[in-house]
Amino acid sequence: MRKRLIEISLSAFLTSIAVIISPVLWFPAFTTKAYPGQHMINVISGVLLGPWWAALIALFTGIIRMMLGVGTIYSIPGGIPGAFLVGIGYEILRRTRFKEKAELAAFLEPIGTVLIGGTLALYIFAPSIGDVRMLQRLEEGPMFALIGLWSLWALSSVPGCIIGYIILLVLKKAGYTRETILEDKH
Repeated sequence: MRKRLIEISLSAFLTSIAVIISPVLWFPAFTTKAYPGQHMINVISGVLLGPWWAALIALFTGIIRMMLGVGTIYSIPGGIPGAFLVGIGYEILRRTRFKEKAELAAFLEPIGTVLIGGTLALYIFAPSIGDVRMLQRLEEGPMFALIGLWSLWALSSVPGCIIGYIILLVLKKAGYTRETILEDKH
């Protein structure tokens, strides 16, 4: 019961941080909006809480940003795959001989966000919502549009994952890891 309460509380905290920093730290990327802070939160939540919680935090953050008018539908493919992949990577690494360096899973975030999320955004989400500007870019050249979107999203994802990784190292040095935070002492 204590562990679940900590997971919910930390998820709410990380979601609120992601939403609060959204209007401050973003830039346009085609018809999407890029949020390096979201990628930082994806990394932190993926490592501290795991893939499912991290994906949920990315989903809730995206929904809240859309409701506030500071986000787009592209937050779904732009947030969830990266967060989930970090969580899965951390789970795998902490069960191997690399467990002391499991935070390196942070660097999987751009793979999930840029390659998986960017591809889903361009080929599934844009046509589904009738994003005319994005569809025009597709007509001009599918690979050109994809590489352009990947590049812009990488400008957001890579710095965000580096910042998240640094925060995780600081937290680890202070004694805060997934194991110490979620440990049930009762």
